[in-house]
Amino acid sequence: MFSAIRATPRLRSRPRARHAATAALLTAALLAAGCGTATKDPAPADLPQPPLTAAATSYPLTLDNCGKQLTFDKAPSRVLLTSGASVAEVESLITLGLQDKIIANSQSYGLSDEPGMAEKVAAVPTGGLTLNQNSAVPREQILAAKPDLVVSTWYGEFDDKIGSISRDALSTSGIQAFVDPANCTVGNPNATADEKARAQNQTVDASFDLLLTLGRIFDVQQRAVDYVKQQRDRIAAVQHRVDGKPRPNVLLVYPGMAAMNSNGLPAVFAGGIYDDVINRAGGRNPFSGKTSDELADINAEALASTPVDLVVIGRYQASEDAAKEADALFTKFPQWAASKNKKFVTLSDSPLIGPLNAIAVEKIADAIHPGN
Repeated sequence: MFSAIRATPRLRSRPRARHAATAALLTAALLAAGCGTATKDPAPADLPQPPLTAAATSYPLTLDNCGKQLTFDKAPSRVLLTSGASVAEVESLITLGLQDKIIANSQSYGLSDEPGMAEKVAAVPTGGLTLNQNSAVPREQILAAKPDLVVSTWYGEFDDKIGSISRDALSTSGIQAFVDPANCTVGNPNATADEKARAQNQTVDASFDLLLTLGRIFDVQQRAVDYVKQQRDRIAAVQHRVDGKPRPNVLLVYPGMAAMNSNGLPAVFAGGIYDDVINRAGGRNPFSGKTSDELADINAEALASTPVDLVVIGRYQASEDAAKEADALFTKFPQWAASKNKKFVTLSDSPLIGPLNAIAVEKIADAIHPGN
């Protein structure tokens, strides 16, 4: 979701419909590439730079969020975070120094690619939240917490059919309901074809948009702008050093999210931000163009015929053994160049929507273009 999402026993207990929603959030795509050698693809254009300064927020602030107008008379001070499948929102608030505004958080992976981030997430109050069978925070718990802002990773979470609460019902209670802009189409039956296409073609700018929007809502715009500029500069530096070099095939998988598939294989992430992160690191994702349902049905034959020079093993729980997972893949698919060279890198939250994409770009670049 988007941030993103998981492979814990909790995910494995989710109904198939929730698995499909999770896969849709990740906008993962599947399509075997036809060539096993690295190619030279044009590097993406440098990221445009945000303004160096930002004006203070003038309240009341009205903004459009996933088709709803939200009006803030002041900065929220009692924030409740739903969607345990993501850490994008809680990490973004922490990055902006807003963790003291959170009264209840259901988001946690237990690890992070940013040193100290997992500990900061763990320190955020949970507010005693528990999730129902659809991994949603029940409406009774939301209302009892008396938040002034509820933040969700995906549009569909504000659906009372899965045991949560609608945005209209929250508004009636004087509570604003904010959806991560990256996932406005997920679980939205009225999403247009253009909106779906934009979601499928997301870049790291989707992560930055979340930060900048939160910056406006909480009146910390300068802090958000400064952080986004720093991240853009880090990514641009990587792009500069890998420009013109061969672009190896980089496979991004989350073995712990195997429950998203129909056959127990690792969940393959591709399309949108996942392709963009790999591309900016100087690689290419060998999978693209398929729907989330097609991704869930990926089979061993498709993986076996896919050229893979580097495997990125994604973890979202500290108990996952990345080296063991990589060895299992190398044994199952010995024809990969990555298998022959035992070449893999471990990441967690940084390839997903959230504030840490620069880390993923840097680490993938270091793995496929060492010494450059």
